[in-house]
Amino acid sequence: MKRLLVGILAILSINTFAQKPESSLQIGQKAPEFEAFDQNGSKFNSADILKEKQLIVVFYRGQWCPYCNRHLSELQNHLEDFREAGAQIVAISPEQTENINKTVEKTKAEFPVLWDKDNTIMKAFGVDFILPETLQNKYKEYEIDLIWDNGNSSQTLPVPATFVIGTNGKIKYLQYDPDYKNRSSAKDILKQL
Repeated sequence: MKRLLVGILAILSINTFAQKPESSLQIGQKAPEFEAFDQNGSKFNSADILKEKQLIVVFYRGQWCPYCNRHLSELQNHLEDFREAGAQIVAISPEQTENINKTVEKTKAEFPVLWDKDNTIMKAFGVDFILPETLQNKYKEYEIDLIWDNGNSSQTLPVPATFVIGTNGKIKYLQYDPDYKNRSSAKDILKQL
């Protein structure tokens, strides 16, 4: 198990070169609208949420990523703080529903977690990248099969990123860093609400 974890962390650290160095979206820009199904089979529509609340959008790679799980767990611990500040959090991943359910189990997430089935949300937010073939093979050595995990052969992952969108539909805050270890903190998000 320890060898597997060390291997996963080594893979994650190598793949930063395949990612865009900064977000294609900026603070003040209109955020893309999106809809997808959550872990409970309910349709989530960003425009509907923004009629009443701010929206915190978090992109994560998958249930196999320990940094993603830790990040989502931290955000879950502050769920009530986000609600009190008038915000709804949603997490988005390329992993299919079966694996999203594993994420929910690991993180105890009580917020919507969406399957970006065709990577359209990731592309709209400019956080998508295609894993280079050498890393695809490395991932498989550590039993991470993105074709099976994500339900498609695109080998697309998101740069872990967080966007806070105001009720006017504009981006108020973004955290985007190709270094998978750097994530938004609940404290930083709350300052923007």
